[in-house]
Amino acid sequence: MSGNHHHHDHSHGGHAHGSGRTLMLAVLVTISFAVVEAVGGWLSGSLALLSDAGHMVTDASALAIGAVAAWLARRPASRRMSFGFQRAEVLGALLNTLLMGLVVVAVTVTALRRLAEPVPVAGMMVMVVAAIGLGVNILVAVILLRGEQTMNVRGALLHVFGDLLGSVAALGAGVVIYFTGWTPIDPLLSLFVAGLILVSAFRLLKEVLRVLMEAVPQDLDAVEVGAAMADLAAQEQARSDRERESQRVAEALELERIQHILEREQAAEAAAAQADYSASSSSSEWQQQPVKQRHAARKAGRNGEADCAPSHLGLRRVGQLT
Repeated sequence: MSGNHHHHDHSHGGHAHGSGRTLMLAVLVTISFAVVEAVGGWLSGSLALLSDAGHMVTDASALAIGAVAAWLARRPASRRMSFGFQRAEVLGALLNTLLMGLVVVAVTVTALRRLAEPVPVAGMMVMVVAAIGLGVNILVAVILLRGEQTMNVRGALLHVFGDLLGSVAALGAGVVIYFTGWTPIDPLLSLFVAGLILVSAFRLLKEVLRVLMEAVPQDLDAVEVGAAMADLAAQEQARSDRERESQRVAEALELERIQHILEREQAAEAAAAQADYSASSSSSEWQQQPVKQRHAARKAGRNGEADCAPSHLGLRRVGQLT
């Protein structure tokens, strides 16, 4: 079972951590039953069981690779790995795809040999083991579906679905062999399962290559994305224009307010200066008034002396005559 997708963002370390735990749990369950199924296939002589057991072993290996890839993806970037190890999951998915191809080749070759040289198969044992395997694969599928959906987990699900079909095929082969004794059904159903696995492997390989080539994701349209980005740019430009206009209006209002304050301050200063000037003028007149009166008194005194002078002279003369 395989791998999931590369994360487009460096902040997805928590996702990788969750997918790693899910994959490891699936590994333990899968590898445990693969041993049981391999023993049952060997004892019963069923190629369907053996091929499904081999497929489950491959699945367990693929899950382990996916878990290791998820662990590597959590490692921080370094000088040599500036992007980090996010693409480790992509490489894990690629390796899982190759392993699926090897399983298909092995099953196909063995099935063709069985068709040429049929072998006896214990139908009852095949049915029992296949039924248990079907339940185990359903359990693993539930575990993976409830975990983080990364590329490795989706690849693992492809493996599990292949195992499910393999278990169904093995169960069907056991039923046919047990009730009819027709053994060619076993390799024929194995070839059918191998074809389904091949289709799944091709789809996963196609997705991995798209990621490695940095192609546009299948659920996105480059034209629509470009139009959406252009629309966002236009909205951002309009918002920026509105902000600049609002700032310009605010600055104009602030300038007008400052001018009004300056005008009021100038008017207040002019009024204060006028009041000071009027007060100064009144004080100066009041201080100058006694001076004028003193000048007037002196002038009057001088005039009085001048009028009295002839009288004194006349008295002196009268005295001299007498």
